[in-house]
Parts: sequence; C-alpha cells; structure tokens
Amino acid sequence: MPPTPHLTELPDAEAQCAALAELIRPQLQPNTLLIGIHSGGVWVARRLSELLKLPGEIGLIDVSFYRDDFGEKGLHPQVKPTSIPFDVEDRPLILVDDVLYTGRTTRAAINELFDYGRPASIKLAVLADRGGRELPITAEFCTWQLELGPNEELVLEPGPNNKLQWRRDIHA
Repeated sequence: MPPTPHLTELPDAEAQCAALAELIRPQLQPNTLLIGIHSGGVWVARRLSELLKLPGEIGLIDVSFYRDDFGEKGLHPQVKPTSIPFDVEDRPLILVDDVLYTGRTTRAAINELFDYGRPASIKLAVLADRGGRELPITAEFCTWQLELGPNEELVLEPGPNNKLQWRRDIHA
C-alpha cells in the first residue's frame, strides 16, 4: 500500500487493530505468542489477543535499557517492567508495536528477547509504518503506511471507553 502523502485525518485505531488481526490470522501457528512493546504496542497486543482469541497471556517488553541511545537520552521517566510469562525457546513470536519508525526500538526489543531464549522466529506487527528507517527492519504485518516530517509524531493512546485512538503531535 502506498504511503499517505499528507496526513489530514487519522484512521480509526480500533478498526486498524481488527484489520491487523485479519492479516495475522492466516499465518498463526498453534503455539504463536504475542509480545507487545510498551506502551502502544502493549495496547495493540492486548487487543490482538482478544480479537484472535489466543489462549494465555501476552508478553510485555520495555526496551529502555536496551536502546542504543540509552547513554545519550538516559532513562525514560515511565519505565515499565518487562514481563514474559512463558518460555520463548523455539516458539514463533509476533512482536507488536504501534508505530514503526527508525527500527531502533524493534532492534532493542529483539536484543532483549534473546536474553529470554532463542525463538523459532520473530515477526513484527505494527499499526503504522511512518518510514524513516535507520536499520534494515520491516514489518511483516502493517495496516497503514504514511509519511511524517521529522518534527511530527504519531501517538497511540486510550480514548473514551478505553478505545484506542491516534493523536498527531508537532514539535517545534
């Protein structure tokens, strides 16, 4: 799908989660596990788990300590604990995030996952791919490609009734 050239209206994030679940469903294996990257990816992974009717818990991962810019940026003020309540060894994993940008968060998540074992495979699922990659990382499952300027940010957040919604921020 071609990128959205100028962002005028934000898509329905809940509808995107449903579309993402349908992209994933044909490739699900019986022992596939979901791992969401804090914070937007965790919300999406929870929604996907419900939509796909997956048994068991999802994994939650915070990559703060695995970022290659940790020394430069320091610790994010809202660090969440990583919780992977299952064995990842030889299991197919789907790593879930809300927005794919440079690829550095995904790289950090993969590094952290290998501290828990060696998965059979890792596929990436995202709601939005905004381009601007700095590493050779791509999403296997994606519902929306768009272009944003370097001073723009796309943020997924819970809205009314805990329904997911997008917010676009522009930084000076």
